[in-house]
Amino acid sequence: MHYRSDLGEVHAVRGVSLRIEKGQFYTLLGPSGCGKTTTLRCVAGLETPEAGEIFIGNDCAFSVSRRINVPPYERQIGMVFQSYAIWPHMDVFENVAFPLREQRLGKREIRDRVQKALSLVQLEGLEKRPAPFLSGGQQQRLALARAIVREPEILLLDEPLSNLDAKLREETRFELRQLVKRLGITTLYVTHDQVEALTMSDVVAVLNQGKIVQEGSPLEIYQSPRDWFVASFIGMTNFLEGQVVAPSAERGMGRVETASGVISCRIPESLAAGERVYVLVRPEDAILVNASQPAGENILEGKVERMVFLGDALDCHLTVNRQSLRIKLHPSVKLCEGEKVAVQIPARACQAIRS
Repeated sequence: MHYRSDLGEVHAVRGVSLRIEKGQFYTLLGPSGCGKTTTLRCVAGLETPEAGEIFIGNDCAFSVSRRINVPPYERQIGMVFQSYAIWPHMDVFENVAFPLREQRLGKREIRDRVQKALSLVQLEGLEKRPAPFLSGGQQQRLALARAIVREPEILLLDEPLSNLDAKLREETRFELRQLVKRLGITTLYVTHDQVEALTMSDVVAVLNQGKIVQEGSPLEIYQSPRDWFVASFIGMTNFLEGQVVAPSAERGMGRVETASGVISCRIPESLAAGERVYVLVRPEDAILVNASQPAGENILEGKVERMVFLGDALDCHLTVNRQSLRIKLHPSVKLCEGEKVAVQIPARACQAIRS
């Protein structure tokens, strides 16, 4: 799927194929412009793909070959936008009841379903409050209640937490995850926030330039990124340049020669001896050791360039044989700029990828 602009064709989505199991929380993660919202809007029926098929449950919502394109209001979806899109001239009850009135349901059924939805999002007792008089967090929950009141096959969430402050966003992440799991609703979530993706999802699909570049569990995505883009986008990562000197052998371990010395690490079977690679090291995996008597595997010696106090951690920037290394230490650790230190990197905690 592409768009035309003054700069030429812009490919929004290129051959994206995904399957979301029933009850699964599936997240599309990537930078702005990578195609995640366009993919979500295709599922919703707000964009028309140029090829392929879209099934919601057992029903075909879109097919080029069969000339099927079910309009958005007939698809079994609930959607929460980034802006919430609540009706300011309606109270809380009427906002949630609106999609049910469009279906021409009876008054009693509308009342019962609205009350149930409001209870689930903890807005009971606020039925008569004008929507603009709600806090940001309450408006987000109101939008969610309106989405789930239809009892949809799939819930589509387009960066619904981005307008909340940091503390409320953290609280709402947990509440939202618990709610959709309790209801058993299949959920497709779009975000550029890696913390949201890692803490809320069953499966994360990382998108770049309209393509899914890696799909897997949050743990797999974080600990075993397949390429430089995924490694750099998910969390903070050190990239130590080097060359494979011993390819993958027992239990997938091998060795890489870097400017800082030989590092034992996980090496994919596809990498051969002599290939140029990056060794990926997460800052939290580096361990400070005695600089006067360093001993053991994967010991790197360097100098402290600068430190940043983050509250829950000390962000320490080192220079190790002309290479930069960023490590995360407990805030109680006492170091000075210019001090010589030694760190150890557990072999299982780092891996090589093709450069």
